[in-house]
Amino acid sequence: MQTENKMAAMPIPKLLLHMSIPLMFSLLMQSLYNIVDGIFVAKLSENALTATSLAYPLQVIMITVSVGTAIGVNAELSKLLGEKKFQDITRTAVTGLILTAASSLIFVFAGAVFADQIASALSKDAEILRLCSQYLRICMVFGSGIFIEMMFQRFLQATGKTFLSMVSLVVGAAANMILDPIMIFGYLGCPAMGIQGAAIATVIGQWLGSIVACLLNTYFNREVKISFKDYRMRKAVVAKIYKIGAPTMITNGMPSVMVAVMNAILMPFSPSAVAFFGVYYKLQNFLLMPINGMGQACLPIISYNYGTGNFDRIRKVFRYSIPAAVIISLIATGIFIAVPRTLLGFFSAGEEMLSIGIPGLRIISITFALASVTVILGYAASGLGNSMILMIGTLIRQFVVLLPAAYLLANALGIKYVWYAFWPAELIALLFMAIASRRLYQRVQRNGI
Repeated sequence: MQTENKMAAMPIPKLLLHMSIPLMFSLLMQSLYNIVDGIFVAKLSENALTATSLAYPLQVIMITVSVGTAIGVNAELSKLLGEKKFQDITRTAVTGLILTAASSLIFVFAGAVFADQIASALSKDAEILRLCSQYLRICMVFGSGIFIEMMFQRFLQATGKTFLSMVSLVVGAAANMILDPIMIFGYLGCPAMGIQGAAIATVIGQWLGSIVACLLNTYFNREVKISFKDYRMRKAVVAKIYKIGAPTMITNGMPSVMVAVMNAILMPFSPSAVAFFGVYYKLQNFLLMPINGMGQACLPIISYNYGTGNFDRIRKVFRYSIPAAVIISLIATGIFIAVPRTLLGFFSAGEEMLSIGIPGLRIISITFALASVTVILGYAASGLGNSMILMIGTLIRQFVVLLPAAYLLANALGIKYVWYAFWPAELIALLFMAIASRRLYQRVQRNGI
């Protein structure tokens, strides 16, 4: 098969470029439409921007659950392709679809019943609470498209078709960015819907992306076939998916909880600090998305070659991906240090947000190089069948160190010093990841498949 030949024989530097560039572009587009949402919503009011910043962690949790299941399926499919177990590939893909559909219904129910209660737990300001509730209800009740889109994208990525995966995501992101100003401000005959328009544009983009991803799999992905004939869900298949997927969900969900707790730390000092942190998180996600794209490309390459027992190619993945990730992170650091006022200006930042945000962006960005290595090592560990390493590393980074340090610095020295908490958090997490990843690699090489 073409995919097998590429994953097994294409030179690693070329293979990483071939697979990671479409993923990088896809993730940049995905992050860009979050930034565009923020830019247009900020033109409504700072309260509207604060409301979406408070809602953002819930949106990320939805994406986290969808991506967690999909990554578990992705890793298992790539390994099965390496082992040439084609019947198991179909069973795993169908199981993944059923699991992702069930997961999405949980959020539909929560949004329909508990949107007001969730918003009231995030803010006591009446206007921010109202705006947050409106935005959350739409994104949660009609957000099943993101679950479907993520799963079909991972089917494509598992077989090396990252360009097609990119196409589906770009379609959804482009639709969102085009519809944002139309629905928020009421252009081209559309009524002005404010923050609700931003939410509607988001879910329309997600559903368009899911439709395109489904069609691309149907017509171009011959390796992963979907068939419910004689299908029975098997506990062993579910266990294999969630062996990778569950820790990945927890890992990817931790930033959302971290942002929510950080917002609680910042809110007593200034709502502008909460608005800034929401802006920072979107900017950081955008500038560091290429690293996530490279990490996601590493996962199926490593899984496939783990399935074939080719550890020389796995070593080469480490050798080329880590320096590339560090270079990308240093570019992002340079941008944050050089033009923080310009970056914040995109979000109509006032003087208070600028006074907090300009030094904040510069301080936090010093840690990007450390974080880039952590990301690559985490995806590599997941490709070798152990996503617990990434989960524990993220736990250390964002809870054990970051939040306590942020709380102490904010209360002892003031809001401008809270951002230094990122320095020890990233360093300690990297040390753990490096030691744990090395031990994992030595163990799987010694024991084989």
